[in-house]
Amino acid sequence: MDVDLRQLRAFLAVADELHFGRAAAALHMAQPALSQQIRRTERELGVDLFVRTSRSVALTPAGRVLQGRARSLLEQAARDLDEAVRVGRGEAGRLDVGFVVSALPLGPIERVQAFRERFPLVRVELTEGYTSHLVARILRGELDLAVVRDPDPEPGIRLVPFRSERFVAAVPTTHRYAGRSEVEGPELVDDPFVFFPAQAGALATERNLAPVTAGGRRPTVVQEATTWATVLHLVGAGLGVTVVPESAALAAPSSVSLLPLAGSEHRSELSWATRAADDREILRNFVAATE
Repeated sequence: MDVDLRQLRAFLAVADELHFGRAAAALHMAQPALSQQIRRTERELGVDLFVRTSRSVALTPAGRVLQGRARSLLEQAARDLDEAVRVGRGEAGRLDVGFVVSALPLGPIERVQAFRERFPLVRVELTEGYTSHLVARILRGELDLAVVRDPDPEPGIRLVPFRSERFVAAVPTTHRYAGRSEVEGPELVDDPFVFFPAQAGALATERNLAPVTAGGRRPTVVQEATTWATVLHLVGAGLGVTVVPESAALAAPSSVSLLPLAGSEHRSELSWATRAADDREILRNFVAATE
């Protein structure tokens, strides 16, 4: 059987009106063409759908069954086609979004909420993690996009930078430099450092340490932590010092002094990361709605 939606609409119009002339007018087509289409549908189904006389049109038992089914089929087809169009336009579907915790002060969660309000048919799932872990999950297809900080170059990943910011020094309020208005990065190289693990990313590590290693020496990391908030609390507890991006420093407790880095032009960069070949409209809608 090869009955299309146009044939079902024509049948339903006749079934509802039980009059070929009125049905043809409702469909904006000629009555002979409508009659031919109904006969073709009956031939393809192998059953009569109408009993026709010179004075009346009535549904056969098969026609009465099809009348209910045709309406349901057309409504379902309309819903399915509408969903396909919405998905194609990026107005429906699902997005799995990752983010680095250090970006939280910049409001990514609030931006996701704004996107949800604008596109309520898109389900957004959030995941936090290191930049390197988030990029790996994008490549595996587990995430659609992520907010990442200073990611290592990776084939197959597209990066769209959206914020560049300076680093600041973070020292305990009891530190010898705590009362100063600024500090030069290399002045901190002999202090014990609190930092994140190397697996968080080679580029991120080098960019964060660059203000301190400008003199050619590297600090000794005595304590690692998985988030900037934890790093800063450990600094406040006196375990060491660190260098932190400006936005991540907003999570610093009162036991930490934040100092501008004199003469340092090194910067941290936040980007949207997606698969290079992923050009879905839903991704463009998300980035545009959250800028």
